[in-house]
Amino acid sequence: MAKKKYLKIQKGRIKGYTKRGNKLNFGKYGLQSIDKPKYITEKQIEAARVAGTRYMKREGKLYIKIFPDKPITKKPQEVRMGKGKGNVEYNVAIVKPGKVLFEINGVSEKIAKESLRLCSNKLPIKTKYIINNNYF
Repeated sequence: MAKKKYLKIQKGRIKGYTKRGNKLNFGKYGLQSIDKPKYITEKQIEAARVAGTRYMKREGKLYIKIFPDKPITKKPQEVRMGKGKGNVEYNVAIVKPGKVLFEINGVSEKIAKESLRLCSNKLPIKTKYIINNNYF
């Protein structure tokens, strides 16, 4: 029986601006990050999604453009140093400035703006509201 390979991800350094995912693709209205690079947890993304869809009353469609694919590990309290890496506690998405986080389609501008404002309140970064004027 073969041994399982465990993926070890180093912390690394987050810097710079986003190169991809900085334009609206699916919706007419969007929420774009303007703060320095940060982690957003899966719970924060879900809280923002719930807040946005609840205000829209399931009228339009909300697209989530970020995915928490980086595991964050942590050792239990009062454990001595060494003895390997800790267990995975939660996952995060790395968000750099310029990244589009959410997109909305199928609702009026007034509803979209308020819905994205509620989404923004649940996130730990500064964001701005953007509109795609070339939308068909």
